Amino acid sequence: MKKISTSTVITLTLCLFMVVLLLNPDAKAWVSRGLMAIGLYKPDLANSTDTVAQPTPSTAAGRPPVFFKDGEGTRIDVANQSGKVVFINFWATWCPPCIAELPSIDKLYQQFKDHEHVVFVMVDVDNQYEQSKQFMVDRKLSLPVHIPSGNIPADWLGNAIPTTIILDKQGQVAARHEGMADYSRPEVVEFIQKLAAE
Repeated sequence: MKKISTSTVITLTLCLFMVVLLLNPDAKAWVSRGLMAIGLYKPDLANSTDTVAQPTPSTAAGRPPVFFKDGEGTRIDVANQSGKVVFINFWATWCPPCIAELPSIDKLYQQFKDHEHVVFVMVDVDNQYEQSKQFMVDRKLSLPVHIPSGNIPADWLGNAIPTTIILDKQGQVAARHEGMADYSRPEVVEFIQKLAAE
C-alpha cells in the first residue's frame, strides 16, 4: 500500500476548501468577514461625497419619492424623510459579500435603532420579503427588512450589490459605497452622529 505524503494531504485539503468556497455563500462570507476584521473593506466616508453623483437641483430637496415597504405592506418614502438620516443597504440572501457585511450593519443598527433622527432600511433586491426576514432570524440579526415598492434611482443602485447609501437630513446622498464594508467601525458611527446632529 502506497503512503500518502503530507504535501498531497495539504493539497487535497486546500482543493476541498476552494470547492467549498466556490459553492457555499456562507463560507465565502466567513472568509470575507475575516478580511474585514483585519481592516480591509472599510468604507471611505471622508471622501464619499466627492465621488457620489450629486443630485441636480430638480431632484435635491424635491426629489421624487422612492418607496420601500416592510412585511406589513407599510410604505416608506426614504427620499423624503425630512430631518432624518437614512441608512439604506441593497442586498440579497445569495450574495456572499452582502452576507459578510450584515453583522457589521447589525452592530451599527444596535447603536442607532432608538435614535429618533436615524432610519435603517435593508432592501432585498430580489423582492422576497419572507425569505429575507427568515434569513435575518436564522442569523440572529435584527435588521429591518424592506423590499422595493417602485423605481430605485440609478444613482443609488447601479449594477452591484451590496450597495449602501447614507442620506443626510435633507434627503441628499451623503455617502455611497459599492461592495462590502465593515460598518461597525467607529468612523461610520461618528459620520452618522455628525449627520444626525446637523
